[in-house]
Amino acid sequence: MSLHLHPYQPRAHPFDKPAFIMEADGETVSFGKLEARANQGANALRTHGINRGDHIAILMENRREMLEVCFAADRAGVYYTTISTHLNVDEIAYIVADCGARLLIASDRFLEILPGVASKRKDHCEIMVVGDAAGLYPCWSTEAAQHKETPIVDEAQGLDMLYSSGTTGRPKGIKWPLKNTLPGARTMLVDLLSSLFGYGPHARYLCPAPLYHAAPLRHAMVTIKMGGTAVIMDRFDAERALHLIESYKITHSQWVPTMFVRLLRLPEDVRTRYDLSSMEMAVHAAAPCPVDVKRDMLAWWGDIIHEYYAGTENNGFSAITSEEWRARPGSVGRAKLGVVHICDENGVEEPVGTIGEIYYENGQQFAYHNDPEKTHACTNAKGWTTLGDIGFLDEDGYLYLTDRKSFLIISGGVNIYPQETEDTLLSHPSVLDAAVIGIPHEDFGEAVHAVVQLVPEHENSQGAAETLMAFCRSKLSALKCPRSIEFRNSLPRSATGKMYKRVLRAEYWGKD
Repeated sequence: MSLHLHPYQPRAHPFDKPAFIMEADGETVSFGKLEARANQGANALRTHGINRGDHIAILMENRREMLEVCFAADRAGVYYTTISTHLNVDEIAYIVADCGARLLIASDRFLEILPGVASKRKDHCEIMVVGDAAGLYPCWSTEAAQHKETPIVDEAQGLDMLYSSGTTGRPKGIKWPLKNTLPGARTMLVDLLSSLFGYGPHARYLCPAPLYHAAPLRHAMVTIKMGGTAVIMDRFDAERALHLIESYKITHSQWVPTMFVRLLRLPEDVRTRYDLSSMEMAVHAAAPCPVDVKRDMLAWWGDIIHEYYAGTENNGFSAITSEEWRARPGSVGRAKLGVVHICDENGVEEPVGTIGEIYYENGQQFAYHNDPEKTHACTNAKGWTTLGDIGFLDEDGYLYLTDRKSFLIISGGVNIYPQETEDTLLSHPSVLDAAVIGIPHEDFGEAVHAVVQLVPEHENSQGAAETLMAFCRSKLSALKCPRSIEFRNSLPRSATGKMYKRVLRAEYWGKD
């Protein structure tokens, strides 16, 4: 059975076709089931007073309910914020409060920390749980199942509002305007991703990454909206990914460079054991890919590897095919959304070939939630916007990255801003000064490394390093904690107190 409706919603596709599959247990959700559960979820949101323009937050590992809640919000004209499962109680509570969530839907994996999240909220945010709520909270799945499977009367297109770390170390919500349209109306993301990467009814998309990240979530949802099937891994495993490509005849997939490294490190007999001939498109982004790694992947998988450069903000989007990349190794391509410009520190455009800050003109309109100053700071006099990345353009308009935001650390495709880690170190009584930088790491691209100056009466020792790393782990999520600490008698600062991090980075990476 299929309905002749708009092609960008599950209800428009054959009801018995798989919309997505959770590979860990093989659970399959058909388009018909997703349609019913999205409608039930939208009805449940309205019952809880969640109306158009309101916010909800979602804290879940990769599981079927996560996509179902996102599609429910997508039908109800609601902003939905997905939260990293690696954050600690304080960090989760901050995001829930900052986005103004009126409802937090969490999996039973987080039962122990939910009281702590609730205790830090000054205003009311209802909490519901999927899975075994142990009688402590209302069960989202049970309640949603009691509602009608028909659409709500006031359907509206919802949007994600995802968080990307800011230079202060506190994450910032990236908010796009919520248009007054019905669900299934053409959106920038559906048009852009489907046209560039060929998502359509034939697509079988492998998602090896957490759905709380922008790219995995958005690509999975676009695949489903276009009538394809998404296969969702619960966690990345290199050989398992190859097995799934063969088993499900995967046509599309998305990766970060760290995954490429781990795939390449599989023994040769393992790499050649699986039939990957169904693959049509392997997309990678999130972090710069070492040229040698990409060359090795091209030699293995052929010219199906596409790369793009964009932020969660989607203020612009550049992409490059395998053939183009072979001619211009290291490039991230030409602009596919917006017009790219390279500007100096004052936002004035630079000549071709000059390194400067990357700006986009006529990209997606966005704002940083609750931070108009940051929104203003990333916009120049012409209205072009930047994410703070540094690069240059060649004569044919191909973009090359030379730096990834000021001081930003990208470890395994995850953006880590060091300010919060530095502030944590400086709060320890033995620390006089601290700088946190990314240093080369064979697997993750970069690793978080701290350079510390202790107060005079404390000794520089391995014991001191272990004490500080344990202190950081007690305050921060593991991703933000230093993997190594070194001690120095002084750190390079100007007379005005500015830290010269480039001096520190150059010791590990060479001159910038």
